[in-house]
Amino acid sequence: MFRTPLTLFRTLAIAEAVSWTLLIAGLILRATVDLDIAVSIGGGIHGFVFLSYGATAVLVAKNNRWKAGPTITAIVSAVIPYATIPTEIWLHRAGRLVGAWRLQAGDDPRDAAWHDRFMRLLLRRPWLLALLLVGVVALVFVMLLMLGPPGGK
Repeated sequence: MFRTPLTLFRTLAIAEAVSWTLLIAGLILRATVDLDIAVSIGGGIHGFVFLSYGATAVLVAKNNRWKAGPTITAIVSAVIPYATIPTEIWLHRAGRLVGAWRLQAGDDPRDAAWHDRFMRLLLRRPWLLALLLVGVVALVFVMLLMLGPPGGK
């Protein structure tokens, strides 16, 4: 399904934009018809997708060897409603989403680093990588839920 970094990143960029729509719709429903549960549902979905997009941005940045600027831009774009879509378009046009997953070491000396070897190990086991990422995102999500919503209740 996610055979390239482009397909994974694009999918999560679109999902992040859709989750903004759910959150905004929930806020409108709360303000107009006093339906507080709409924000809880939309906000929960948005929060989980937000964290998933961030994890995806880091994974793709590592795989495609982005410098700090594009990586930070990709992550920060999730904070601005719908900004992940133009960010994905920019990264794609700039050639930063081109290429395959780096499953094997190449001639680049950076491939010998422990974190590159670990990433390749996980990329060769996509189900393990997916479970690990979902687990980490879920753990962070639960911890943030325990802290409470942004701005308090």
